[in-house]
Amino acid sequence: MNLLLGIDIGTTGVKSILIDEKGKVRHTAREEYPLSSPRPGWAEQDPELWWKATAKSIRRLIDGGAPASKIAALSFSGQMHGLVPMGADDKPLRPAILWCDQRTFRECEQIEQKLGARLIKIASNPALAGFTAPKILWMKKNEPALYKKMEYFLLPKDYVRLKLTGERGTDISDASGTILVDVASGGWSEELFSDLGIRRSAAVRIFGSGQLCGEITREAARATGLRQGTPVAAGGADNTCAAVGTGIVRAGLVSSSIGSSGVIFAHTDALKVDPQCRVHSFNHSAPGKFYLMGVMLSAGLSFKWFRDTFGEAEKAFEKAKGRDAYDQLAKLASGAPAGCEGLVFLPYLNGERTPHKDPFARGVLFGISTRHTRAHAVRAVMEGIVFGLKDSLDIIESLGTRVKQVRVTGGGGKNAFWRQMQADVFGKPVVTMENDEGPAFGAALLAGVGAGVFPSVETAAAKTVRLASSVEPRREMTAVYKKNHALFKSLYPALKDSFKKGFVE
Repeated sequence: MNLLLGIDIGTTGVKSILIDEKGKVRHTAREEYPLSSPRPGWAEQDPELWWKATAKSIRRLIDGGAPASKIAALSFSGQMHGLVPMGADDKPLRPAILWCDQRTFRECEQIEQKLGARLIKIASNPALAGFTAPKILWMKKNEPALYKKMEYFLLPKDYVRLKLTGERGTDISDASGTILVDVASGGWSEELFSDLGIRRSAAVRIFGSGQLCGEITREAARATGLRQGTPVAAGGADNTCAAVGTGIVRAGLVSSSIGSSGVIFAHTDALKVDPQCRVHSFNHSAPGKFYLMGVMLSAGLSFKWFRDTFGEAEKAFEKAKGRDAYDQLAKLASGAPAGCEGLVFLPYLNGERTPHKDPFARGVLFGISTRHTRAHAVRAVMEGIVFGLKDSLDIIESLGTRVKQVRVTGGGGKNAFWRQMQADVFGKPVVTMENDEGPAFGAALLAGVGAGVFPSVETAAAKTVRLASSVEPRREMTAVYKKNHALFKSLYPALKDSFKKGFVE
């Protein structure tokens, strides 16, 4: 039986998995790497870290008994929006500027002022600090000597594919996150490159996510243990690969993912754009399809912040007894009432993308009284994260997307208390998958499409994605959360100006 290799180039590490044609995971390996923040609000990585971690993870699979001769194809998922400026020698000119980097707010203002509504008409999105085009303009202004040497630019996963195949390229789902693509037509926008003063020659060829675009070179085979000539498919953005891997490839299905960031992802057959640009509209990895997406910058990161700052007892117990600190905190939270007796948390620790588009926004714990305990506080953090996701879900539904079911992944899908909270807040059935391998699983399915193992992305998902459990919303709890969500929504507009006044660059 053929094996398919999926590689996810994440923000904190690489995950490589091998699955068979039925979707069963045969082998997994993960390698981590650091994130650099040379200045407040900056986020960078050396692209060589991605390559070395990828090669090491694949070598671990092969050395662990995965037969290289059985691997029919491989493909990638990758963190979106990161800028990897490349020289003519196919080497990076500087560390990559990542999706969570916030340095480009001035460039975003300039883009918005210059292009206005035309940007939305073409790219279907506004200029946000995390996107790629503002990073290119920042580099042009602040590092002009390096910018002149930039032969072309890549996105993070595309650098790893270059190292494996020697081929320059990207895929449509990832490219659409640069805001240099005409999303409706699915190609680079000559108009946007011209208006922004970015060389069109710096843009590489765009492939379909499941399209073959190279094969493993002799050098890459030596580094990884893979068979020379193994086919490589273009792959996709991490969010679209996660959607493929959870079957979000048809209308009515939505995924809720709580990792470091938080994502609400809704498949659409036709392009839909929010006139206020409160959610993103991008190209899907399923050919000719699109998606609406809400992104929170500090979802799981907010829970991590609470654990690291106020969860010393849980961390110590985890170290001594092996019980996960997050599960302990969730159990503590379950002892507080829904709504936390008026305590509300705004999860904007590092600014926010949707729906507020505000790099200055910050976290708030509102409504503290002498009645409130640590249990109330941790529950408020968890509720605030889900309320932030609910903001995007409501906008998506207001655009005419009917949501029948929410498929949960990440940390928010592993804990029963948090799953029930999502069902109650969303007012929708919440389900889990048999496997929760995330974007790497979707990448492996795209490899199967490229190799002809599956005739389409939709068929690949139908044959391999299986549901595990389901949670129904409780009507009485949905009513409680509806009231508290209204309070949550009222706080950001009241504090918006104060956030900016308190900003320290």
